[in-house]
Amino acid sequence: MQSHAVRAGKPSRPLTVLVIVLLASLSFVPFTRAQSTAEKNDYSKQDSWLCRPGRTDACSVDLTTTVVEATGKMTRETFTADPKAPIDCFYVYPTVSLDKTPNSDMIAGPEENNVVRSQLARFGSACRIYAPLYRQITLTALRSAMSGSAMTGIDRMLAYNDVKDAWNYYLEHENQGRGVVLIGHSQGSGVLTQLIRNEIDGKPVQERLISALLLGTSLSVPRGKDVGGAFQHIPLCKTATQVGCAIAYASFRANVPPPANSRFGRVAAENMVAACVNPAELSGDKGTLHAYLSARQITSASAEPKPWVNPPKAVDTPFVSVPGLLTAKCVSDDKFSYLAVTVHGNAEDPRLDDIAGDVVTNGQVQQDWGLHLIDVNLAIGNLVDIVKSESKAYLAGRKK
Repeated sequence: MQSHAVRAGKPSRPLTVLVIVLLASLSFVPFTRAQSTAEKNDYSKQDSWLCRPGRTDACSVDLTTTVVEATGKMTRETFTADPKAPIDCFYVYPTVSLDKTPNSDMIAGPEENNVVRSQLARFGSACRIYAPLYRQITLTALRSAMSGSAMTGIDRMLAYNDVKDAWNYYLEHENQGRGVVLIGHSQGSGVLTQLIRNEIDGKPVQERLISALLLGTSLSVPRGKDVGGAFQHIPLCKTATQVGCAIAYASFRANVPPPANSRFGRVAAENMVAACVNPAELSGDKGTLHAYLSARQITSASAEPKPWVNPPKAVDTPFVSVPGLLTAKCVSDDKFSYLAVTVHGNAEDPRLDDIAGDVVTNGQVQQDWGLHLIDVNLAIGNLVDIVKSESKAYLAGRKK
């Protein structure tokens, strides 16, 4: 379903491999302190938001799932959002804009709506959802920069300033003292990391922070510690009843660890490492992932999924769940810290033995990107459950 503001004529084609590479690359674009000269957005307007409570918009989508058991049994799982959820979620989407200008406009296209379906809408069972549009650096601009002919007029502070303005509007007019979970992926995680560092960490509003889900990024923490790198007062989460904490990770196949040229799983700062919090088992042990995978090809940069069972059966839902097929564990060595995902395929049962999710170019897997395409999908069931547990703990604490 489209949001209230959808550009007519914007292409609905899947992302190309270059788009995916650039999406990941924007996690590393620094946001300077320079002032933006652009006019501020008006976040009191409905069409400045992809998702807001109480309306039909980009988050009002079909999330019906086919559950495929190892036995080959297939059942349907429906989804219902909770319009009376007691907490809020504030989401910043990754770089997806295909606008031809250096910074995107404020009109949602299929690319913005599609990423909300994949990464955000399922949280609607746990929280009221707020997802602002913002004028991110476009894929067009990044493509030009990587080809050696950078576009002029790029406003590197505009994306951050927009998100900050949306956050401040939300706090003043919508929050009403409610607890809030911040959610981002890739570039969205980078913007949220800066927002937390500048506007939340150590400030009174931190009391409303239930957790920050900063996915597909490299969040710095001192080696052997949970706090003191990117944030001074917000530790990494260790239990599902801990509030005011952060979950961050970048996912790779356990049998294909990050190569030397990987941009994920490490940070440049001395004595710092990239945070890895396992959403499948916050204590740090190996745990089972509750994934919601796309039933179709994710993008033109990924392989098409094979039949989910053998002999093949039709799947007519947008998502598929594969109980028990995937586990994850955080792995840390001298170079990288990352979420290692193991696929427990069994040739003796009728269910498929592997999943799609790698970036593929000309038939070759690009190992340096790991499973970046599905960082969120791999664990979204776990993350929703964590948010629900955190919500109960937060609300119980407020009653004391």
